[in-house]
Amino acid sequence: MKLPDGPQTPRSLRMLQWIVRPAELLEAYQRRYGDSFTLRGRDSSSPFVYLSHPQAIQQVFNADPSQLGDIGGGGMVLRTMLGDNSLLLLQGDRHRQQRQLLTPPFHGERMRVYGKLICEIAEQVMNQWANDQPINIRTSMQEISLQVILRLVFGLNEGERLQKLRQLISSLLDTFNFPLTSSMIFFSSVQKDLGPWSPWGRFTRIVQQIDELVYAEIKQHRERFDPTRTDILTLLMMARDESGQPMTDVELRDELMTLLVAGHETTASALTWAFYWIDHQRAVRDKLLHELETLGHNLEPSAIARLSYLSAVCSETLRIYPIALVAFMRTVKVPLQVMEYEFEPGTVLLPCIYMAHHREEVYPEPKLFKPERFLERQFSPYEYLPFGGGNRRCIGMAFALFEMKLVLATIVPEFELTLTTRRSVRPVRRGLTLAPPANLRMVAKRRQVKVQPVIV
Repeated sequence: MKLPDGPQTPRSLRMLQWIVRPAELLEAYQRRYGDSFTLRGRDSSSPFVYLSHPQAIQQVFNADPSQLGDIGGGGMVLRTMLGDNSLLLLQGDRHRQQRQLLTPPFHGERMRVYGKLICEIAEQVMNQWANDQPINIRTSMQEISLQVILRLVFGLNEGERLQKLRQLISSLLDTFNFPLTSSMIFFSSVQKDLGPWSPWGRFTRIVQQIDELVYAEIKQHRERFDPTRTDILTLLMMARDESGQPMTDVELRDELMTLLVAGHETTASALTWAFYWIDHQRAVRDKLLHELETLGHNLEPSAIARLSYLSAVCSETLRIYPIALVAFMRTVKVPLQVMEYEFEPGTVLLPCIYMAHHREEVYPEPKLFKPERFLERQFSPYEYLPFGGGNRRCIGMAFALFEMKLVLATIVPEFELTLTTRRSVRPVRRGLTLAPPANLRMVAKRRQVKVQPVIV
C-alpha cells in the first residue's frame, strides 16, 4: 500500500493543534507535504488521508459506491444535537431517500417566495442598529439567518415559541465559541454530564429544551394540518418514502434540527466574513456599491442574484475561509488507486476544502481576497467546493448563496460597516466549522446617499 507522507507528531498534540489552530495546521502541512498527507488515528491500520489535488478530489467524488462508502461525521455531539435520522449522519439508501425529500424546498419557484422574506428580516435587524455605534457583526448575522430558517422551517411569525427557539438555538451553538468547549466534539472523555454547569450537562439540557418546543410545533402542525402552507415542516409531513410511508415525529424532529442548525450557522459565518472583507478591501466595497447602484430603485431578489460582482464577492468569501475545512469522509471498501497512491480497504479519504482553496497553482496569491478571480475564469467543482461535493454536497447550497446576496444587497447600500480595529482577523474553530471570532465588532454608520430597495 502506497500512502502519502505525513507528520509523526504524537496524536494528542496534533489533536490539540487541530482544535485550537486548525487553519494554521493545514497550511503548515500543505507547505511541507503538498497536495496530500496521511495521519494515523488510534488504530494505526486505518490511516486518514487528506487530499487536495483536483484530480484526486474528482476521483473521490465520482467513485462508485462499491469502491467508497460515505461516513456520517460528528460523533456523539452531532447525534445528541441532530439525532440518528439526520441527513448529515445517514448513509447509503437512507441518505439518498432523505435527500430527495429535503431538496425541493431549497430550489425553484420557492426561492422567489423566500427572497422577499430574507430582505425584510435583514432590514428589520439593521434598523435596530444605533447609528455610528459598534455592533457585534456575528450576532447580527446570526439573528438574520436564524430568523430566516425558523420562518422557512416552521412558518412561524413573531411569538413566544419563535423567540424561545431563537434564544435556545443561539445558546446551543455558542457552546462551541471556545476551543475548550469545542473539544467536546473530539474527546469522548469530556462528554459527561456533571451537572448543569458542566459543558456537556449544559449542552444536553439545551437540546432537551429545544426538543420540547420542536415536538410541540410538530404536534400543532398535525392537529391543524393545512396542505396549502409552504413551510418546510408541512412539506415534510406530506412527503412519502418509496414504500408510501410518512416520516415519524422522531424523523421529522431530526431533520428539522439539521436544517435549523446547519441552515443558519454556516450562513451567519459566511456573511460575517463578507462584511469583514468588504471593509478590509475598500476597492471591493466601492465596486460592490457601484454595481448595486446600477439596479436603480428596483432591487428585486432575482435581479440581485444575477449580479456578477456580488456573486464574485460571495464566492471569494467562501473560498478564502470555507466554513467546512473538509468534505465528508469516505472509507475505502476495495483496493483503490487515486492518482499515484494505492489505498487498501479501511483507509479513510478526506477531500480537504481548505487546502484545495489555497493551492497556488489554481489561485495565485491565495491569501489575498480577490473577487475578480471568479470573473476571470470558471473553476471546476473539484477546485472550488465550499459546499462539498458528490452525493454529500450540501442541499442548501443554492439557498445559502441566495441569502448571502440578498442580505449584502440590503445592508451595504444603507450602512457602512467599519472594523473597530484594523488588525487582521484570523479564523477560529466553532465546533466543526471555521468561523470569524465571536467578538468581531464593527461600527455601523448610515450612508448619506443610498440605494432604496423596492422588493416586488
